Amino acid sequence: MNDLEKQEKIENLKVDIIEDLNGLFPLPKHPFNMENEGKLSYAKWQFTKGAKALEYFSEYSNTLEMFQNKTVLDIGCGPAGKSLYYATQGAQKVIGLDILDKYKSSAEDLAKELKLTNKFSFIVGDSANIPLDSNSIDTVIINDAMEHVENPLKTIKESLRVLKKGGKLYINFPPYFHPYGAHLSDAISMPWVHMIFNEETLIKAYKKQVKDLPDGVDRINFRISEKNGREHFSYINKMTVHRFNNILDKLNINPDYYKEVPLKKALSPFKKVPYVREMLIKMVVCVIEKS
Repeated sequence: MNDLEKQEKIENLKVDIIEDLNGLFPLPKHPFNMENEGKLSYAKWQFTKGAKALEYFSEYSNTLEMFQNKTVLDIGCGPAGKSLYYATQGAQKVIGLDILDKYKSSAEDLAKELKLTNKFSFIVGDSANIPLDSNSIDTVIINDAMEHVENPLKTIKESLRVLKKGGKLYINFPPYFHPYGAHLSDAISMPWVHMIFNEETLIKAYKKQVKDLPDGVDRINFRISEKNGREHFSYINKMTVHRFNNILDKLNINPDYYKEVPLKKALSPFKKVPYVREMLIKMVVCVIEKS
């Protein structure tokens, strides 16, 4: 057996280990699987989660302040279920922005079903180059998307550009070292799997888990891309708490509100421990007002 064959055998063994360990943990509820099972579309699932997403800002703000008679931009909206929920909270207009045009029809269909077409529009575009005028938006929301955008620093700069003076940018995201921070929980239920196995192994394991699903090819194409002859997870930028704070520092931003939500309250004291804190934070929450 040559070195290449040995390496391949080791990789296959790692994939088998992930598969075996996967059986020890229940698979979290995931919209991809719910849609496959005919229980709920991705867009409708998002709509049901709209209120939950806003809870992270409840210590700082409320839906009246965020939405009433305001023009809202929802960055990284996907099929825009949450965008449409925001439209039910008194917003004058909600614009959903996503780089994937495949979500446009789902978003517009749900808007029609909810009778919200007069309050909603979907734009296909890059958050690092938002196709909107400066000083045109009252509220920008980046909910569970900061870990996905290709250029987080430019995304924040662009968000502030389109905001009116006094407008606010609301950000919340699960950091990369969250138990499911690799965003593979539609198929891999093992927590912190991305801290144990390298990306090459995870790609092979993920492909094996989803290959026989009705939307398996779509999931693989959504999550995995090839660059310089090597596959990588292109749908996520591995945003950590430390990296996010460095971006704020580079932009000389002092947030009006900032909170790191622990996985459990009992773990709060460990948030001060370097490196360990990254693993124990469920959500980073940040609000920035444009001066």
